Parts: sequence; C-alpha cells; structure tokens
Amino acid sequence: MARTPRQQRRARREAQAAESGAAPRARARQQQVRPSAQPQRQQTGRPETAPRGRFARESWAELRKVEWPGRSQVIQGTIVVLIACAIVGAYLWLADLILKNVVQRII
Repeated sequence: MARTPRQQRRARREAQAAESGAAPRARARQQQVRPSAQPQRQQTGRPETAPRGRFARESWAELRKVEWPGRSQVIQGTIVVLIACAIVGAYLWLADLILKNVVQRII
C-alpha cells in the first residue's frame, strides 16, 4: 500500500526521533503538565495582605520594564492629540449648527 507524502514525512520524523532517543513532539507536548493539573499551593498562614504585597512587587517590576517616552515624544504626542481634538471639535460644532436648523424646521 502506497503512503501519502504526509505519512512518509511522519514516518521519517518518528524514525529520526527513535534514533536520537527523543519522544516525538506531540507526545512531549501531551506529557507537559497543564496549569489545571498542577498541584495547588497550600495555605501558608500568611495574613491577607500577602497577595496585595505580591501584586505591588510585580507591578513595580513591570513598570521598570516600560520604555518611557522622552520629552520630544511627549511633546509630539500632545500636539497630535490637540490637533485631533480641534478637528473633532470643529466637526461637531458644524454638525450641531446644521442639525439644529434642520430640527427647528421639522418641529
């Protein structure tokens, strides 16, 4: 019986894995411990503030990883926001003027 190219590749991979003594990738993935299957941590008797303290430490560690913008980037971003606000404000002002007249004529 003829094998399909896919079956040939699979057989080749399995043969290579058998020669090197490694399990096939799919089996290795299946054998990994999933988070739901990991044993639960036992209560340590610490006060209720421990999770909050851990959260604060982790938050501070994440803030250290942030690449903060420089002065020029802040100025550029501010200018972009101000221009966008002016354009949206002008559009809404014109729409209000036009729709106010339309509504007054209908009513």
